[in-house]
Amino acid sequence: MRSDQDPALLRAFAAELKARRLALGLSQDKFALMAEIHRTFVAKVERAVAMPSLSSVYRIAEGLDVDPAELITAVSKRYMKELRSAASVVPTRTS
Repeated sequence: MRSDQDPALLRAFAAELKARRLALGLSQDKFALMAEIHRTFVAKVERAVAMPSLSSVYRIAEGLDVDPAELITAVSKRYMKELRSAASVVPTRTS
């Protein structure tokens, strides 16, 4: 993972993609074919290891049969939850 990637954003996109794919009853293979992207890339995105490019976001949205703006809005909501969740975690100190 590149150092400039936001882990919370990666997790948010991963969770949204996986939730929508599963809601449609699609395997990663079937979804990848529909979205015209490689199955291993789908797996990497769903594991929050890779972030799709803008063109891939459009292909993913098409494969999910949603408008890209709807997908990004849903990811944004998950991202805000991720940030709030991370902010509420207080690290414990060990001596």
